[in-house]
Amino acid sequence: MKKIISIIVFLFILSQPVAILAVEVAPRISDREIIEKLAVLEAGQKALRSEMNQRFEALESQYDRIWNLILMVLAGIMGLIGFIIWDRKTASQPLEKKIIELEANLLRDLELRHEQGSLPTRLMYALRKLAENNSELSAILRSFSLL
Repeated sequence: MKKIISIIVFLFILSQPVAILAVEVAPRISDREIIEKLAVLEAGQKALRSEMNQRFEALESQYDRIWNLILMVLAGIMGLIGFIIWDRKTASQPLEKKIIELEANLLRDLELRHEQGSLPTRLMYALRKLAENNSELSAILRSFSLL
């Protein structure tokens, strides 16, 4: 029975509010200590700001380097395109000259410059007239684009 009473008393003591024990007396802080601690906090913020500024400047310089690299690559690509166009143009000029020369030679050989009555023109008319009846000659003239 004593055990039961002691357990009940123990539980009763535990059930009592202990808010009085939860309050802790804080030491008194003077204005001077507050100002000193604020000064330390401000100094820490200035150091943090300067460190952040340095990081932002480093990041900005890295972006500048990347931008310069992109511009260099684009300039290289544009230069390559310009070189390709220039090379094609210079490579096609001799071909154009040769085509013009062949055209002039063909016109001169066939005498298609309003010079009727010349020997090559008369020969062409004669061959075309003969090709009307001769299928072999017609095929030959067509293969040379003369009919």
